[in-house]
Amino acid sequence: MKKVAAEPRREIDFGQATRGPVIPARPGKVKLSIRLDTAVVDWFRDQADLAGGGNYQTLINDALVAWIQQRSMLDAVRQVVREEIVAPGSLRDQDSPTRLASSKSSGATDPIAGR
Repeated sequence: MKKVAAEPRREIDFGQATRGPVIPARPGKVKLSIRLDTAVVDWFRDQADLAGGGNYQTLINDALVAWIQQRSMLDAVRQVVREEIVAPGSLRDQDSPTRLASSKSSGATDPIAGR
């Protein structure tokens, strides 16, 4: 086998080189490393395959966005319910101790507990 002589070392000008990824991230996206259970990643990969291909990471992102939106909606509903309970003329105002005492003696049901 014939030995090949090493190529002479070329000088490379790194004067205009920059650090960082070769492909810049899309606006609004962050590249990060996260540890997930193998079963979770496998499930999302399977879902991407069942959908005819695609990116399982996008499915994970979509699931997280949906969870955040659902939580935001639940928090908004809870806030409205809290405000209604303490508002004048609300159920809580109707369930004052004097009203409850008179309604129990009259056999009326408790509107909150359904009794």
